[in-house]
Formats: sequence, C-alpha cells, structure tokens
Amino acid sequence: MRTLGLLARGVATATRWSVALAAAGMLGCIVYQVITRYVLGAASSWSEEAAVLLFSWSVLGGLALGVHDGFHVRLTLLPDLLPSGGRVGYERLVDAATMALGLFLVWSAWRFLDITSGSVSAAIGYPTEILNALAIACGVLMALFGFERMLRPGGAVPDDEGSMA
Repeated sequence: MRTLGLLARGVATATRWSVALAAAGMLGCIVYQVITRYVLGAASSWSEEAAVLLFSWSVLGGLALGVHDGFHVRLTLLPDLLPSGGRVGYERLVDAATMALGLFLVWSAWRFLDITSGSVSAAIGYPTEILNALAIACGVLMALFGFERMLRPGGAVPDDEGSMA
C-alpha cells in the first residue's frame, strides 16, 4: 500500500507539472494569436489548434488531480450523518465508483479513438489520436488515484470532514 501511495503521489506531481505547463503553453498560444491577428493583421492557423490541445490536457489532467486531491464538489449531507466507521466505508465506496468511472472512460475513449483513427487536425495536421488519447490518459489516472484513495489506511475521509463524522 505504501508503494502505491508513493507511486500515486509521484504520478500526481508529474501530472500537476504537465497541467501547469499546458496551461502556460495555452496562454502563450492565445497571446500569440491575439498579437498576430490584431497587431500584425495576419493570424496564424496553428496557434488556435495548439491552444485547444493544451486546454484539453489542462482540463482532463485537472480532473484526474481532483480525484487524487479530493477537491471535487461534494454533498456531505448523508456522510455527515454516518458514524466514523460508516463514513470510511462510504468514502471507500465513492472511491471505488470513481475508479470504475475512470475505467469506463478508458474503455469508451479507446473505442472513440478507434473510430476516429486516421484523422488529422485541420491546421497543424497532427494525428487526432493525440487529442483523443488524452481522455484515455485521464481515465487511467482517475482509476489509479481512485484505487489508491480506496486503499488508504482509514479511508480517504477529508481531514476537515473527518472530525464531523
């Protein structure tokens, strides 16, 4: 379990850095697009597609980080009524469902990638498999982080909510 926790933390750190770099790159592409379009009067065709690709990873990577860090929106009416042991079981059930959703995302994104394989983006010409594979990566990360949270000793009860149960 300790090894899985270390692996999940390492993967989360790498994901966090890649999301930050993607967001910075996206911002750079947008600034470049605005300057070339409105200042120079000649818009480039590649910067918008690059920004969309980087935005996609920012969102999907951020979603996976939300699973790892537990910073998603949650309703706590039912869990707050449970005793401590019930709360841990409830959190494990939620984490198992999250892991299952991640695996479903992998499966469905893989099917979509198979259907759309061979396509290329209009402006840059990169294979659209790159864009579609981001959903697979997100699903794998969601499954990994959900599995790790499910197996944490004492459950993944948030610190500020564990005292309420």
